[in-house]
Amino acid sequence: MATTTIAQAQTVKPAKPWYKVLYVQVLFAILLGVVIGWLWPGLATNDWIKALGDGFIKLIKMVIAPIIFCTVVSGISHIQDASKVGRVGIKALIYFEVVSTFALVLGLIMGNLFQIGHGLAAKPDAAAVATYAKQAAEQKSVDFVLNIIPDSVVGALARGDILQVLLFAILFGFSMMAMGERANRLRDIIDDAAHAVFGVIGIIMKAAPFGAFGAMAYTVGKFGPAALGNLIGLIALFYATAALFVFVVLGLIARFISFSIFKFIAYIKDELLIVLGTSSSESALPQLMEKLERLGCSKPVVGLVVPTGYSFNLDGTNIYMTLATLFIAQALGVDLNFGQQLTIVFVAMLTSKGASGVTGAGFITLAATLSVVNPALVPGMAIVFSIDKFMSEVRALTNITGNGVAAVVVSWWEGELDHEKLHANLNKQIDPSDLETAVTTG
Repeated sequence: MATTTIAQAQTVKPAKPWYKVLYVQVLFAILLGVVIGWLWPGLATNDWIKALGDGFIKLIKMVIAPIIFCTVVSGISHIQDASKVGRVGIKALIYFEVVSTFALVLGLIMGNLFQIGHGLAAKPDAAAVATYAKQAAEQKSVDFVLNIIPDSVVGALARGDILQVLLFAILFGFSMMAMGERANRLRDIIDDAAHAVFGVIGIIMKAAPFGAFGAMAYTVGKFGPAALGNLIGLIALFYATAALFVFVVLGLIARFISFSIFKFIAYIKDELLIVLGTSSSESALPQLMEKLERLGCSKPVVGLVVPTGYSFNLDGTNIYMTLATLFIAQALGVDLNFGQQLTIVFVAMLTSKGASGVTGAGFITLAATLSVVNPALVPGMAIVFSIDKFMSEVRALTNITGNGVAAVVVSWWEGELDHEKLHANLNKQIDPSDLETAVTTG
């Protein structure tokens, strides 16, 4: 009994002062950025303010490729059964397609129920979206598939192309698996390298409040509250639809696995606030993967599902595409019949694969969708161009939440979800923000 009490006393840590908690710092920085951008737009749009947000995202993107490479290679190389990787991949893709379909259909339903585009009297400017339309026209399925294969491994790592790095990491992991015991020394090196890079992440995260402040201040300063105009309805509807998807669709999935979506969101609140400030879900990818492993998810599953999900499981982008397409059609007075609306679902299912968490990718995939459904709708993209920035945050928030839940579901499906660790973390028996402890204990 005494031993148990001593063990518990050793594991309980004193609570951090509120001003040292990362999510409190980030939230304060976001609010300060809104105030500065609103009251002093000239100061907020200064290049140095903008550089705070851009610099933080670049710092994070700097380590994404090595994190994915080390995590995936380590996960696969420790697996004795090669068929497991393929099995996990197939399960992940099945889950992605099913949940993505729910997101697309939900957006379609909400867009038809609340036809807020009617009466907008829009005057689209085709020149404002010419660049995006051109990029969309150049997007072909065969090009997307071929682009997964890097011209060189070094180039893929240098550019930080997630899918290309993922492909090489999978092949490298299989090669190490085939080497057996001869690869033990290399496995240890890669594992140690992963812990070292997570240490770098821990250092970078200390700058998250500065990045969130710079990104939010510049956004509000540049666009301002008046930029919303009559389009506030689309923003509100998109926010509501995304919330409905997260709390109802993902909530029901989480309930089936026996955990609360609300507790899960509270667990990843640091990552969500960083995404909110930077509008990029990639900015939280490394820390999300580390947290999911501590949550009880299988390391190989996290290493495969999360990076793949950033290209194949973009629920927020899917909702955005169906809602925005219907909104543009309604604003331009173009009637879309049932068959054309079904086409939106099928086309968006394809065009969304390959959109990353970087701001603007959703807008490019929207152009690709519109050009296929009805080319007359493409000039109407200028209608939502000015407010796309205000919706990109929620797209990224929904995407990262969906990918986090996906890792938990696939781990459960594989029978490798540690329910005890899951509930211990979600019930806050362990401090989820203590990244340094995870790095040092490994």
